[in-house]
Amino acid sequence: MTEPQTDQSAPAAPPTEAPSWLDVVRAQRKVIGVGLTLMVACFWFIGQVGEWRTAALTATGILLALLNHLASEHWLGKLISSGEQPTRGSIATAAFTRLAVLSVVAVGAAVVFWPNGVGLLLGLALFRLIALVMTSLPLLKELKKA
Repeated sequence: MTEPQTDQSAPAAPPTEAPSWLDVVRAQRKVIGVGLTLMVACFWFIGQVGEWRTAALTATGILLALLNHLASEHWLGKLISSGEQPTRGSIATAAFTRLAVLSVVAVGAAVVFWPNGVGLLLGLALFRLIALVMTSLPLLKELKKA
């Protein structure tokens, strides 16, 4: 006789209230502060050498990356609070869609405002690097404790 198949996946957590955009902004206030500081620094450093358009486009790139970061956090909060077990496909689809829209906007703006538009791509990359470091440090501290 064969034994009945049992589902080995973890049970879904009970649904909770999804976070609002305000909750996401409150939780990410350090990252937002760093993003705003970087945007001001663009004008402070790049603008001082007379490249005001490049400074504005770099700050716009940082703003786009910040909005993408907040949208990712909001989506993740909604996913976790739903209690559903996410699939790799759903996670990949959401991330790919968000990054595809961001890429089309960024590359389009870089082409339209060439050569200053490269600053927009620089702003995206700069903020992504800073956000990665800011999210990795708490994880590394937790691993060190364990």
